[in-house]
Formats: sequence, C-alpha cells, structure tokens
Amino acid sequence: MSSKYSRQELFMPIGKNGQERLGKSAVFILGAGALGSSGAEMLVRAGVGKVTIVDRDYVEWSNLHRQQLYTEQDVAERLPKAICAERRLTAINSDVRICGIVTDVTAENIQSLIAGHDVLLDATDNMETRLLANDAACKMGLPFFMGACVGSYGLTFPFGVQTQQPCLHCLLETLPAQTMTCDTAGIISPAVVTTAARQAAGVLKYLATGEMEPKLESADMWTGERSSIDVSGLKKSDCPSCSEHASYPFLTLGSSIRPAVLCGRDTVQLSWPRNKRLELPLFVQSVRKVVSNLVHNPYLVACEYHGHRIVLFHDGRMLVHGTKSITTAEKIASELVG
Repeated sequence: MSSKYSRQELFMPIGKNGQERLGKSAVFILGAGALGSSGAEMLVRAGVGKVTIVDRDYVEWSNLHRQQLYTEQDVAERLPKAICAERRLTAINSDVRICGIVTDVTAENIQSLIAGHDVLLDATDNMETRLLANDAACKMGLPFFMGACVGSYGLTFPFGVQTQQPCLHCLLETLPAQTMTCDTAGIISPAVVTTAARQAAGVLKYLATGEMEPKLESADMWTGERSSIDVSGLKKSDCPSCSEHASYPFLTLGSSIRPAVLCGRDTVQLSWPRNKRLELPLFVQSVRKVVSNLVHNPYLVACEYHGHRIVLFHDGRMLVHGTKSITTAEKIASELVG
C-alpha cells in the first residue's frame, strides 16, 4: 500500500529524508484568511508536523469566494476562522497537530505565540501587522515568508536572519505602496492560490532542504505580468529590525487595548484589559432585549444594534461594523457594555 506521502517522497528534492524533516517541523501561520487558509491546507496535506494558525476574525459571506477552508454553515454559525481552520485541517490530515487560536496578534503576545516554531508564514492583510511579525522573526531568528495579494496581483518574499538576507524593513522603499485593499479593489481566487502556492513551496523547500532564495516575486494573474528580483544586495547595515544593533521598533509600538480602525474596512476594533472583560454568557443576557439577530457560540457573540453589526470575542475584543469613527464605536460599546 502506498504511504500518504509516497508521491511527494518520489520528488527527489524532498525524498524520504526531506519528508521526515517536514514531519518534525512546526509552522506558525499569521492569519487564517485567504492566504492563510490556502497555505495551511497545502502544508497540512504535505505532512508538516505541526501547524499553528492564528486569526482574530470570523467567517463572513464575502470570504467564501477565495477562502477555501470555509463553508456557508460556518458563516451561519458565526464561527471564528481559526476554529473552522483547525477543524477542517484536522479532518484533512490527522497526522498533523493543528492548533487554531482566536486572538489579535500584538506586540505584547507575538513572541510567546511563535515560540517553538521553525517558520513564520505571513498571511495578514495589513502592513502594520506584517512589520510586527518581521521584527519578531528577526529577534527570534525565525525564517519569515511574506505574502500579499489584492485584485489579480500577488507578492511574495522570504528571508532568514541567519542567512544575512535583507528583512522586510530593509525593503520598505523597494516594495510597491500598499494603497489598495481587498475591500477597495477586490480580489480573485487565482491570485490568492498562486501567491499561497509560492509561499508554501518556499516553506517546504526550506524545511526539507534548508535552502532559501532572497527573491521578491510578483505575478498578475489577469495580465500575465511576472517579475522576480534578487534582493540579496539590499540588506541595510543600520536596519532597526535586523542589524547587529536592532531596536525592533514595531515590537515596542502601541498597545493591544487601544482602539483601531481595521484596514480597508468600515470596522473599528475595541479591546478591554483582562480585568474588565465581560464574559460572553453575561453579555448575551444583558443585551438580549436591546439587540436583534443575536447569534452566540463558545467563541463570540454577534448581534445588530442601531444599524451596526457588533461582535464580541472571548478574548475581550469587540468589532463594531459600519463605522470608521472610534468615537461612534466607543459610544456603542458603552451603551452595550456599560
């Protein structure tokens, strides 16, 4: 009988030895949206030993055309992406240890989250979090596989501190400006899958062979335009993120309890400190008479209030949809939470 990975082992650059190394490896995936769900499925099917996938959001209707792990039932149940991803990935390959974590990755928790992993795969949707992950990877010596896509365009870049390659911070002036988001320019599934495939291939190559090429690669699936740039000579000796005297600026910025307008969305995220968090069952009871379309599960409570969709997560975060005004979001939260 053929083993589960027999065809992959026939691929000579991996072979049986490379497959064994994959089985002993741990990958941390930051984001369970389009890139994260697609990349995670490839790595899990390939037999990576452990995959941790972290995301702060839940499944919505607008996700389904490109985020391939999720279903309409997940939307109906308002389930967090990380939980859905863990369930589906475990069903795909029970050999792999899957850990789905519902939380907002911040400067305060990222190092503890990625500790014990061999690779950090970036599947975020905003540059702020991406640069935070870059700093954490630099500080902890983890290879970092960046990916981004919008419209029909995708961009990837891998780097490893140990190989003296430039980090993402080194390349900020080289990267195209991030002026579009999926919420403003849309996105097509082929752009996601090809970008995730390049990321996953890079991760598999590194884990199986230890090899990594510092290339900034992009592709437009609609126009057919492609580019590959060797950026090995662009490392900055004074980079604050990866130089000998790095200060890791993005690890020291901000606080997880400040309000934030989510990138490209009419949504404000609010967070409460641990000692002021409201338990989900208590919140359900307190708002039941003043809200509509109330849905709750062990991970979150979702409802409608005065034309806004409200979602409260178990980790103390609240999303207020339908506004970019922090003042408006805080007023709504005060009326509901007190």
